[in-house]
Amino acid sequence: MNLFNDANPECQEIFHPDFENRKVRLFIYRLDTIHPVISGNKLFKLYYFLNEAVDSSHKKVITYGGAYSNHLVATAFAAKQLGLESIGIVRGEQAAEKSPTLLMCLQYGMRLIFISREEYSTVQEEQYKEMVRLRYGPGVIIPEGGFHPLGTKGASLIMDTISGATHICVPVGTATTMAGLITKANEIQQIIGFPVLKNMTDIPSRIEKLTGSDPVNKYRIIDKYHFGGYAKSSHELINFMNAFYTSYTIPLDFVYTAKMMFGVFSEIRAGYFPEGSKITCLHTGGLQGNISLQKGRLVY
Repeated sequence: MNLFNDANPECQEIFHPDFENRKVRLFIYRLDTIHPVISGNKLFKLYYFLNEAVDSSHKKVITYGGAYSNHLVATAFAAKQLGLESIGIVRGEQAAEKSPTLLMCLQYGMRLIFISREEYSTVQEEQYKEMVRLRYGPGVIIPEGGFHPLGTKGASLIMDTISGATHICVPVGTATTMAGLITKANEIQQIIGFPVLKNMTDIPSRIEKLTGSDPVNKYRIIDKYHFGGYAKSSHELINFMNAFYTSYTIPLDFVYTAKMMFGVFSEIRAGYFPEGSKITCLHTGGLQGNISLQKGRLVY
């Protein structure tokens, strides 16, 4: 399944006087450059689900997400490229105008089904999954954000091309990518998660569900950079994104990677990372999410 460039993404060093003063080095792993649509961690999390669908007789994937879900777009595009039928079950009633994200899903041939938020809260239950199969026919069901051991297994592939890092930082939505990194982290590496949702207190239980254990010695959670919750932002965050792009010519998305990078910069200045640390931050893509921002707020 060759949906993205076989070349390894660039691991770009970020220079700043504060890093030199603290005697640490910071790198950003440009997973956003893998593919123009299925960028960042998305293809990794989808990889084994897509393989299963390609090898099946029904050639169909069914997945879930909100109106601005990067996961839905990535699934829709990948399915089209692989000749698979795709169905997206969308959280919330259909709006008068569809979001840019959902318009992209339709462009890539995904059939969209809108359900109430109350009904959506039950989509992970086995009874609901069985109902979906009965209603829409057999297919590979991909949980939202790939939250499943198969998604974790796919995300773990990211670690195969990371070397030398003492700390690997990742924004956390479903915790699937973080769980995958943890499964392959060595004894000198620490995985640091930056939740983008407010009051996300169940990360340990999520990791245990995804990996079968909770290896607390391998990871840390820094939960003070969510900026009010999922898809929330502030002038401070937008100003940081613009300054970051001006300095390094790297676009960030305001939902995930910008929050993590803001947090990493802040924690370096606060002395969280010991001298000699080599910090690698995953750029998880999702740049299409910036379309929802008011035009002109970003310099890119």
